[in-house]
Amino acid sequence: MSSDTKEKFRIEYQAGKAAFERGEYRIAVKRLEAASALMNRTSRLGGEAQLWLVTAYDAAGQKEEAIALCQQLSRHPDPETCKQGKRLLYILQAPQLKRPEEWMSKIPDLGAIAQSDAKDRRGSGVARSNRNPKREIELEERDLTQVNTKDNQFIWVALIVIGLMVGGLIWWGV
Repeated sequence: MSSDTKEKFRIEYQAGKAAFERGEYRIAVKRLEAASALMNRTSRLGGEAQLWLVTAYDAAGQKEEAIALCQQLSRHPDPETCKQGKRLLYILQAPQLKRPEEWMSKIPDLGAIAQSDAKDRRGSGVARSNRNPKREIELEERDLTQVNTKDNQFIWVALIVIGLMVGGLIWWGV
């Protein structure tokens, strides 16, 4: 392999990993596919790039491609790559558990927001000047019959312990 090819691999591989870490999974897939095509797939480094590609496939919603690549990696000549491929295959083929809706947080899709300059994202100065900094805060009213007003004796225990500690410090002359 020429040094030019190694450099191209390194650039594509690093760009793919960086895109994955930024959450740009489709870009990561493209870059990692390009890196895998440049490196011998049976080498340790080629296997490492393919493992990253599996996670990028999965994150991009391409589960079938991820499973197919994992099946290949589970027979990889490098023992560590083979082991990682089998682990990832096990995870990808595991059944998905149903989660109650109240356990889930809704994250809005921000992909539809057009790229704009920083001023547009912050808002204009006119809109900012229309804000009322002294707006009233509405406090939630509570039913006082539902509030536990019993003394739980903790405060007395805490005060006694603090008093003993201060007394001990004074006694020892610290």
